This record gives sequence, structure tokens and C-alpha cells, in this order.
Amino acid sequence: LVSNSIFYNSNRKVLLTTELNAKKDKKTSTFNKPAAPTKAEKQGREDKFDAMTRKFMFTIQGLTKTLPDGSRTILKNINLCFFPGAKIGVVGSNGSGKSSLLKVMAGVDKEFTGTAVPMPKASVGYLPQEPHLEGKTVLDNINLGVKKSQDLLDRFTELSLKCSVPLSDVEMSAVMNELEETQNKIDAGNLWELDRFKQRAMDALRCPPADSLVQYLSGGEKRRVAIAKLLLENHDLLLLDEPTNHLDAESVAWLEKYLSDFKGTVVAITHDRYFLENSCSWILELDRGEGMPYEGNYSSWLEKKKKRLDDEKRQDERLKKTLVNELEWVRSNPKARQTKSKARLDRYEELLSTPSRELASTATIYIPPGPRLGDVVIEAKNVNKGYNDRQLMKDLSFSIPPGAIVGVVGPNGAGKSTLIKMITGKETPDSGEFLVGKTVKLAIVDQDRDSLDGNLSVYDEITGGSDSLILGSSEINSRAYCSWFGFKGGDQQKKVEVLSGGERNRCQLAKVVKSGANVLLMDEPTNDLDVDTIRSMEEALLEFAGCAVVVSHDRFFLDRICTHILAYEGNGEIRFFVGNYQEYEAFHKANNVAVDATKKSFAPLANL
Repeated sequence: LVSNSIFYNSNRKVLLTTELNAKKDKKTSTFNKPAAPTKAEKQGREDKFDAMTRKFMFTIQGLTKTLPDGSRTILKNINLCFFPGAKIGVVGSNGSGKSSLLKVMAGVDKEFTGTAVPMPKASVGYLPQEPHLEGKTVLDNINLGVKKSQDLLDRFTELSLKCSVPLSDVEMSAVMNELEETQNKIDAGNLWELDRFKQRAMDALRCPPADSLVQYLSGGEKRRVAIAKLLLENHDLLLLDEPTNHLDAESVAWLEKYLSDFKGTVVAITHDRYFLENSCSWILELDRGEGMPYEGNYSSWLEKKKKRLDDEKRQDERLKKTLVNELEWVRSNPKARQTKSKARLDRYEELLSTPSRELASTATIYIPPGPRLGDVVIEAKNVNKGYNDRQLMKDLSFSIPPGAIVGVVGPNGAGKSTLIKMITGKETPDSGEFLVGKTVKLAIVDQDRDSLDGNLSVYDEITGGSDSLILGSSEINSRAYCSWFGFKGGDQQKKVEVLSGGERNRCQLAKVVKSGANVLLMDEPTNDLDVDTIRSMEEALLEFAGCAVVVSHDRFFLDRICTHILAYEGNGEIRFFVGNYQEYEAFHKANNVAVDATKKSFAPLANL
């Protein structure tokens, strides 16, 4: 894929770019210095090479991207070719060049050296991290996605009207021929059902009402509309930059299935590891601008990456350990996973009493323990909450035990953020009560990141300018602490206002967890983070001697860390379930749990 590899969906899995070069320069592979090729020979080789690459959905040769000031090379000599139908997941740390690669492929960024061209006449669709919607309303944007199809229907209507007015024989013959051709195109695409296709796409992605004004939509709602529009455009190649951000778990599962069944080609940057596991046949890892391809899905990538680290004799033993742990978890059966979740609750006292580890040489996230928790952590007693005629919580009761990690799941707008606000006292129940134990010290990681000061440097924002920090019972150098969250060297002096979404997330996480809380409230903590940082966060939470309440759509994340699930099942019904998300889903299906009757069923977007 990259670094001289070419992927395609054929019996032969990998074809090296060097093979193409060998075919171009076959005559030069002698012990004697070859004669300089003539102009005709050069042209012949170029034509032959061009004919070969026309079979690929996309071809990149020698792609190099450098910052305008020349301070950093983002992409280094990338070589990438793949055949139609490939499903490629792109992973790498924040700043490794993932978004830059997609921008080049989409034609948005033209400031690079090398070649980047799609297959002739192929249609390329691009979803950026921050989608821009041109229409004023939701429906205006959805209509833009089906403009070509709607133009065919409009032309058919126009031609049909022409048939009702007097025309010469020649004119009538021309109109009838065009009318027949237009109808054949409409029939082939089943475009008579266009309105139903549009509604199906809006329902599947849980888009806001059709007449909603774009200017009032949240970032997540804009992303939903942008994805629906993109899918309706029916491209040959989809370039997706974090498509699952802000989507609830059910919408993510629907999108995963849609893209798995999609007949076209997909290149997706995503931190959703179930998507990488279930939908991708190749993983492209970008590291400091260079690319490393892996054949297979996410678990195959973990295994091969571990082997590569062993072969290169890497010194970071902690990273290899987390890869082994995650690979073991991926391969374990549901019963073994359930045993591990229960074991965490049993280990609470052990975690609390374990001396703080030596921090100076570690390179992973560490959440220092807070005060010992009492018997009461967070309890809800017969809580009811609603807005206008909408019931968010009905007779909700639960008790979170010490050491638990509770995942909160449900559709967007179900009331998950309201739950966090009631725990912190920012909102009150209509009836019933929330009890927060006297020993509880809360820390909140929200998805808005409003607490960050854009005028400060990363170092000052995280450390307050102090040379050292007290984490639990240990003192650690402040710059070393910042490096655990991916801010090394000059990155620590960056202004917060210029950080990317993933960098802002890491900055806030580093700032919040150093406070020594014993209960963490986390609202979509994995948004915009790279896979390595998410994995490090999981390991930190699993070792954390405290409790966490995590609102997340990341199913893999919820499966790995959760001991309990708080699930919004519709009509104000919320279930407190012992187990992780996968176990909750199995329970849900096995027991035919009732769901909100107003929830739209997810039908496939067929014949678009």
C-alpha cells in the first residue's frame, strides 16, 4: 500500500511498486551500465506504465508533503495503489499525516510533490473532519446529494410535457428517443423511489428534521447530514476522515455494515476498532510521515505490529505489553471477558493499596489515584426527568460500586449529557434524587473542551507553569508528564488555539486527570484520538484505583473497560446492566428488550 506496496482485491494480495519499476527498466538489470534511453523508449515506458496504473482505483507515486515554512515533512515519498473494492483503514498518531493524505487524494490540497490521481472517470467522495454544508436546511443538503438523479427526473418531466405540444415529425422523433433514453436511466437506478431513498438515508443516520436550519445544527448533527449526503451521491471511492465521531453506537453499527457491503472502495481514517476489525482488509499505519502496510484487519495489524516491534528490538516494553493485552482481549471469548470485568471489581482494594509505580521512564498515560472511596459512590433513587412532553428518565435507580467503570450508551439526544449534569449538580431531577458519596472527588472530561485557554501554551495549560507535578505520592517532571500525552519537544510550546481536535482532547485529558480525583466523568473521551492514545487511555483506566462514568459511542472501548452499562432503551427507560457493551447487546437480543417505538429502523440504502 505505502512504502512501495500496492493493494488490490484479487487472488494475489500484494504487488510491489518495485515490480512495476522492474517492468519499466527490465533492460537496465545488467552488470554493465545501461545506455541512456532514447526519447521514444522513454515515451514507450511511460505509456506502458500509465496503462498499468489505469487499472487501479487510485495511484500515488513519490508523494511528499512539507509545511510551507519547510519546518516539517508531513508525508515522505508515499507510494500507494489499489484496485476497486479495497477497504483500507488508516491509523497513526495525531499529526502523523493521515488527514493530509486524504486531503491530497480528495484534490483539496494541491501543494505537494509527486503524483496522486484517481482512476479515469472515477467519482471520488470526501468527508472531512469538519464538514461544510452548502444548503440552508437539512433537506437542501440532502437534495444536493441526489442532484444528478433529480435532474434526470426533471428532464423526464420536461420531455413528457414536450410530447403534449405540436411538434414536427423530426422533432417528435428526437424527443421520443431522448425520453426513452432518460427513462432507461431512471429505471436502471430505480430513481422513481428517490424520495424514499432520501428519507431512508436521513432515518438511518438519525438526521435532524428536514426543515432544520444548518446554522443552528451542532457539529455532530452537521456530520450526520454530511454523511447522508455523501452516501446518496453514490461515489466509486469514499475518503472518510473520522466518520464515526459524534455518532451513537447504533448509527456507527449501521454505517459499519453499510460500508462493509458497499461495492465501491473505502479509505477511512478512524479510531473505531470494530470498524477496523470487521470492515477493513488492509491497515495502513502512518508514522512520522512514512507508511507501513499490513494485510488483514485490526487484530492482524496488532499481531504483525508486535512482531515488527520485536524484530526491531524496540525499547518501549510498555507499548508491546499493551499490544499483547489487547490482542489477548480481542481473541478471548465473551465468558473470559466477563471474568476480567468482574476481576476488576475484586481488585479495587489491591489497586488502591499498590504503591505508586516508578514514573520517570514510562511513556504511557497514568491516572493517579485519589482518596479512598467509601461504600456510597453514586446512587440514583427513583429519578424522573423530562423536558416539555419528552421523558428522559423514568423511575431510574442504580448504585455504582467502588472500582466500577460504567459505560453510558444510547441515541443522541436521549439524555446522556443530562445524566452527567445531574451527577455534578448542574441540573436537578423532577423527582427522586442523586446521591454522591462524601468521599467522592469528581473530575470531568467533557467533549466541548471549553475549559482550555487558547492563549496559553500546551505546557502552561497542562502544568500551570510548574516545573514538577505531584501525582499520587510521586513527584514527576512536568515536561515528562506532558510527553505521556503525546506532547514532546516543541509541541509543548504550541498555542492551544492551534491544536487539532485530537490534540485538544489529549491536552484536556492531561490537565484533568492530574488532579487526583477518585471518580472520573468522561463525555466522549475517544473523539479525535488516535488508536495508540485510546489504547493507552484504556490501560490507564483499567489500572485506575477509582471509578469512571464514561459516555461513549466507541464499542471496542466500552467492551474493553466497562464493568457495567447504563443503557437508554427509549421512552425514559434506562437499564443498569452488569457487564460490558457486548454482553449487554447479547442480553438485549436474547430477551427481546422493548425499544422506543419512535426509533427508526435501519433499512439498507439500496439501488442508489
